[in-house]
Amino acid sequence: MITFSFSKKTGVRATIGSVSVDAFPADGKKTDATITLLATPEETPTEGVISWPGEYEKEGIALRGVSHNDSTQVSFSTEMDTARVAFLSSPLLDVSDHELELLGNVDVLVMPATDVKLAQKLIDEIDPRVLIPVSDGDDAALAELLKASGAQDNAAEKEYKLKGLPAEGRSVVVLK
Repeated sequence: MITFSFSKKTGVRATIGSVSVDAFPADGKKTDATITLLATPEETPTEGVISWPGEYEKEGIALRGVSHNDSTQVSFSTEMDTARVAFLSSPLLDVSDHELELLGNVDVLVMPATDVKLAQKLIDEIDPRVLIPVSDGDDAALAELLKASGAQDNAAEKEYKLKGLPAEGRSVVVLK
């Protein structure tokens, strides 16, 4: 089971057992998580931080950093438990066919709720079973993305426990 939670300071945290992964903390620095994913590559790597494109294996979790804009921005996909989770970095960018291939067959998509048209295009291309849009403070953009993705009556949750993928359709989860 993977547990997803959100905080303005640490970003989105995915936890499985005793291993936690923080994706894109607000200050762009290492958090107290086992693994911290940064959207901008660090010049000098920090222990426990992954910020470069490439393939990694840490604490039993397979990670892949996918390069955007000549490696100035990185998104990630991970194999956690029995699900592939993709974390798209901000600002949201269109992805090439090659980048889609590197992300793999995504089960859970965590993405910034910014550019609604681009977000909807990426959701259609990636076709995740679970969508977790993350607001950067623009509640209008989040509401528009939720409406565009067909979400209905989505009350924000403190945490979301992924016990299995939806049998049909797509679940949309809003974290607060």
